[in-house]
Amino acid sequence: MLTSEFDYDLPQELIAQRPIEPRDASRLLVVDRAKGALAHRRFRDLVEYLRPGDILVANESRVIPARLHVRKEPSGGRVEMLLLARRDAVRWEALVKGRRFVPGQRFRLIGAGGDAGVGGVVEGVTDAGGRLLCFDEPLEPHLEGVGEVPLPPYIHEPLADPERYQTVYARVQGSAAAPTAGLHFTPDLVRRIGEMGVEWAWVVLHIGLDTFRPVTEEAVEAHRIHSEDGVLSEEAAERINAARARGGRLIAVGTTAVRVLETAAGDDGRIRPWEGHTRLFIYPGYRFRAVDALITNFHLPRSSLLMLVSALAGVDLVRRAYQEAVRERYRFYSFGDGMLIL
Repeated sequence: MLTSEFDYDLPQELIAQRPIEPRDASRLLVVDRAKGALAHRRFRDLVEYLRPGDILVANESRVIPARLHVRKEPSGGRVEMLLLARRDAVRWEALVKGRRFVPGQRFRLIGAGGDAGVGGVVEGVTDAGGRLLCFDEPLEPHLEGVGEVPLPPYIHEPLADPERYQTVYARVQGSAAAPTAGLHFTPDLVRRIGEMGVEWAWVVLHIGLDTFRPVTEEAVEAHRIHSEDGVLSEEAAERINAARARGGRLIAVGTTAVRVLETAAGDDGRIRPWEGHTRLFIYPGYRFRAVDALITNFHLPRSSLLMLVSALAGVDLVRRAYQEAVRERYRFYSFGDGMLIL
């Protein structure tokens, strides 16, 4: 399968630069796989497509203030870095601006008032060209004071309220990017869905910046997808399996929830507790074992996320849905509109 099959033209003005208010006022393109039909709604209308007994599974990972500034020792040169993933209590993988940040280089974090009191050393260079950093102490207690929430590279306007790049249910620190399908939910919408007899279950997948990188290989099958860390608890597994046993649909909120669910699912479709790394690459031809429906945003051309969506809904139907979304001037990407695939 050729990567070029997942390319499309998008006018730059359709890339949403700021979130819409309120969150659930965004548009929702409903894709009916059985009928091959498309419907234009608002996200708050999602409740009309849910049934008592269904279960929504959402990623409760929270975006960390991952953009940091450091000063090299002893030269004092400033370097900007972006944390990607925590490897243990004091080690992080990061992207660094500049090449003169080599193994053995000492550095100190810079906060609003100057030296933030935390140092570290570059331990190595990753396969992707990033850096493996070892801090002198755990970094998490200091992040809120020294870091900034990073925005995707296609968003060029500053965000007035950093919480708008968090879902209302984000609880577990660890992502460098938001699980954006969940950005449309308000506390009231979450409550209304629960009151109508639809259950919620929570999983974690910490998202790295590789999620924004297009697939560069000519053949889709040659792509080696990035690894992400996740957790699906025993409680969540029991809740999901019970809902499905009662005939409820398993509806994933976002592609990250899909990756967790399909990683944790056995060949029989049952969900098992899981914690670890996943490199699951879902593209057309993949046989879904657990997920029945998906809430998602509109994804970048040639991206692994667009391939995942096409695996669920079919390449032709997704291509038609994207063409319709462009024609109808939907807003695209992280702060854009949503899609419901049934």
